[in-house]
Amino acid sequence: MSVVAPRLGLMHSTGKSSTTLLAFLALSLVWGASFLFIKVGLEGLSPAQVVLGRILLGALALAVIMLVTRRRWPREPRVWGHMIVVGIFFCALPFTLFAWAEQYVPSSLASIYNATTPIMTLLLTPLVLRSERLGRARILGLFVGIVGVVVLSGPWQLIGAADLSTTLPAQLACLGATVSYGFAGLYLRRFVSGLPYDSITLSSVQLAMAAAVVLVMAPFTARGPVTLSLPVVLSIVALGVLGTGVAYIWFTRVIRAWGPVRASTVTYLTPVVGVVLGVLVLGEGVQWYEPIGGAIVVLGILVSQGVVLRRRPVPEVQDVAGETASSTVRA
Repeated sequence: MSVVAPRLGLMHSTGKSSTTLLAFLALSLVWGASFLFIKVGLEGLSPAQVVLGRILLGALALAVIMLVTRRRWPREPRVWGHMIVVGIFFCALPFTLFAWAEQYVPSSLASIYNATTPIMTLLLTPLVLRSERLGRARILGLFVGIVGVVVLSGPWQLIGAADLSTTLPAQLACLGATVSYGFAGLYLRRFVSGLPYDSITLSSVQLAMAAAVVLVMAPFTARGPVTLSLPVVLSIVALGVLGTGVAYIWFTRVIRAWGPVRASTVTYLTPVVGVVLGVLVLGEGVQWYEPIGGAIVVLGILVSQGVVLRRRPVPEVQDVAGETASSTVRA
């Protein structure tokens, strides 16, 4: 008995760890592939139509999960009020910016830009969470991250470029999307984190409000011809049901098992997946400075989290970037 029990406990722990690792890998693959799905979806739909499809399908998927798991929807008006803001800045706006940008830049480049979300979060932290100040590590990480963004954008390539009028705004749109993610994550931390609801419930409310917003805007924005080929349909379904819906289940499992900071390492894998799929599936080219810039951005994130050059235990307040990154790495 004394021998068997520890072994059974070890087997249970190992199985749980393996399930969490599989969820983490699935999350990295689906969120990394989101940029590919957007690119394919744009072959038959406008950017606003892509966003409308993914948000509606994501909201539907989470509504079904809420029904099956018998979770209750919040009744407090203030919860829904806060989630309108989150739905706009966490879903409707950044999804639209990325979809519009991918008309002019490769999906692989968009996926690399997505990794700047923690850096944008650090940049906005003193403005949204005024009680928190950036320590030396976070300021240094922010500086390194900004250098990475500059290298990533390759400003020397833009001088005299024939497509400057579209390429530059598209790259700025990608950065605008990550700024939106960063603001939404900090807003969640300030106004929503203390509410007595789990991630699935809050995510369901968030997507429900985002769906309401894009539906109201659809008559004005989601215009244009629609060409529904099989690849387009499958991409939007995958983007909505998996990348915007079911992925929350995997994300919740990883957060509970590993914690927000360790879970935020998915930020480092999604660009890798995005670049590999963009090159292999779409035949996109990658400039030498793009992965280098992305690597510098990741280095900045590590520095800001105290992983690099750490001399003492990182205070809990240092988890802002990692905690928010784990919620905002999706496309």
